[in-house]
Formats: sequence, C-alpha cells, structure tokens
Amino acid sequence: MGDTLITVVAIALAAILMFVFPLMTMSDRTDDVSQLTIETATTEFVDDVRATGKLSMDKYSKFVENIASTGNSYDVEMEVKVLDENPGKKTTQAEATKIGENVYYSMYTSQILDSIDAKSGNQILALKEGDIFSANVKNTNTTLSQQLKNFFYSVTGNDTYSIAASHAGIVTANGTGK
Repeated sequence: MGDTLITVVAIALAAILMFVFPLMTMSDRTDDVSQLTIETATTEFVDDVRATGKLSMDKYSKFVENIASTGNSYDVEMEVKVLDENPGKKTTQAEATKIGENVYYSMYTSQILDSIDAKSGNQILALKEGDIFSANVKNTNTTLSQQLKNFFYSVTGNDTYSIAASHAGIVTANGTGK
C-alpha cells in the first residue's frame, strides 16, 4: 500500500514537472514578447506625434491595431498638455520677454478622440511646439501567465496588469490643421 502511494505521488510530480512548468515558462515568454511589442508601438506612436505635431484618427487606429495584434485587450490613455503662453510683455527691460510662467491645460483621451473623430469634421489634432503628448497603455484581460500564477501562487489580484507601457515627450514641430 505504501509503495502505491509513493508511485502515485511520483507520477503527479512528474506530470507537473513535465507539463505545468514548461507551460508557465512559455506563457511568461509570450507576455514578455507582448510587453516588448507594446513598449515599441507606444514609443513609436508618441514619437511620431511629437515629430509631426499632428494626431489623426488614422494614426490612432493603426496604433490600436498594432497593439491588439498581441492577442490581448488594452486600455489606451492619452493626454495632451497644451501650452498656453502668457502674452504679457515686460516693459522694464531692454529685451521684451514674456512675463510669468507658461501654463499648460490638459486634454484627455475622450476629448482627444472627440476632436479627431471624422464626425466632428476635424480629423487632425494640430499641436504646436512646446505641447506635451503622452500615452499610457495597459492590458485589461487576464493573460494565461497571470491565470497560472493566480492558480499556483495567488500572487496577482483582479485589478493588476502585467503588460504596460508609457511614453511622453514635448512636441518639436508645429502641426498644421487639416
């Protein structure tokens, strides 16, 4: 009877070592590839907007398609900090420069998408030099790697994400409307 129990335990351990750990390793590698893809796509998207000074629905749609190609679903958050320059001039110095600090006001994802929507008539959001554009992406679904880790380790929670990317920068070119 004792030998039978040891044999059953040995077979169960062998099954875990032969199937579960390789599955966990492969699912972790899949998440790593998705992470790299998301980081690269986000950086290229933000840098393209910064370099051209334009954000269009076409650029945004291509970005969303690119990140969706990993097989996961993502939450994309964008923010544009628009530079609102103070037009006041100093009169006490020989060189007329602006008074005070420049002020930024923010536009968020829903406002940005409304402004580049084809229905609004304006399909390009033109940015100017000095504006700040940022994009944050994180997965909204539970990947196989997360499911396996939840099953074996109980490490991750419901609101955590394992694939995320963020990139921001100052716009270096003035975009022209339409």
